[in-house]
Amino acid sequence: MRLNWQITFWLGLLATVVFAMWLLGEVLTPFIAGIVLAYFLDPVADRLEGLGLPRVVATSIILLACFGMFLAIFLLLLPLVVEQARLFAENLPVHLAKLAELFDRLTPEWVREAIERTTAREDLQATELAARAAGWLGGMLKTLVSGTAALFNLAALVVITPIVLFYMLNDWDRMVATVDQWLPRNHADTLRAIARDIDRAMAGFIRGQGTVALIQGMFYAVGLVAVGLKFGLFIGLLSGLLSFIPYVGATVGGVLSIGMALAQFWPDWQMVLVVAAIYATGQFIEGNFLTPKLVGDSVGLHPVWMMFALMAFGYLFGFVGMLLGVPLAAAIRVVLSHGLRQYMNSALYLGDEAAAPR
Repeated sequence: MRLNWQITFWLGLLATVVFAMWLLGEVLTPFIAGIVLAYFLDPVADRLEGLGLPRVVATSIILLACFGMFLAIFLLLLPLVVEQARLFAENLPVHLAKLAELFDRLTPEWVREAIERTTAREDLQATELAARAAGWLGGMLKTLVSGTAALFNLAALVVITPIVLFYMLNDWDRMVATVDQWLPRNHADTLRAIARDIDRAMAGFIRGQGTVALIQGMFYAVGLVAVGLKFGLFIGLLSGLLSFIPYVGATVGGVLSIGMALAQFWPDWQMVLVVAAIYATGQFIEGNFLTPKLVGDSVGLHPVWMMFALMAFGYLFGFVGMLLGVPLAAAIRVVLSHGLRQYMNSALYLGDEAAAPR
């Protein structure tokens, strides 16, 4: 009875937290960003603290370093990126029309006929589809870079996230110790073991994949700008940022970079191949060197479950849910694996007589 009450209590608490996150999803972004950054930088603070610095001094040094880096990015790169994003949104219909025209000119007749038969209207041509897609994507991008809500969210990230980062990073070890005191005493060792496994899985992904996304963003931005691709800085940095989300970054980055290369350079197919080679090189380096070295097998999720986690958390919590979908799914996997081990050692699985000696 007591165990059932504990299970009911913790499941109810978990349901309450999930519901609160869903309800407040629109305002959680700067707080989640601060918590994730604190989790990402906690080993650095521990290292500085191990050198003899007080925790508050170590936290202040890290925050000042981050502030200096972001200030440099804000002054040097952000205006260019925002301007390129705005121009990209405004010129998207033109580029999509070029791609649609190129599609109509180069695609075999039987392929066009097959596509037209699958559309709701027979007169719905590729150019019309392109115009509709351009209107939707362009409006979305303009909202992201110039809307009131976007400005409010940007201000919240700039103002609130550093404050959350400072307090979370400064009090991280103290908060962990406080949470440890809340654990049921007869299950504390088991819960600590589960928490260590969750930390290992989440840390491997958040810190490793975050570093991978940063390296890829710089690589794509430099490479695409170097070959003269329009909006190369914006596309490269966006590809790197989205690389934090498995599959999404590779898909979006590849479509944007190669599609823009076709619209800009065709019929100069050599330049299109150069852009494709830059993106393929980045994917090769990421898949064969960066991810195995920095992320490894820490997540332990099957690709199918990883895609399901991205879709499920993205549906529930939007873009923030997609960013946190994989580490949260890794945490759920750890809990379910432990529960499965407990079940297979219990009388429910083995029977009363078999489980009695245990």
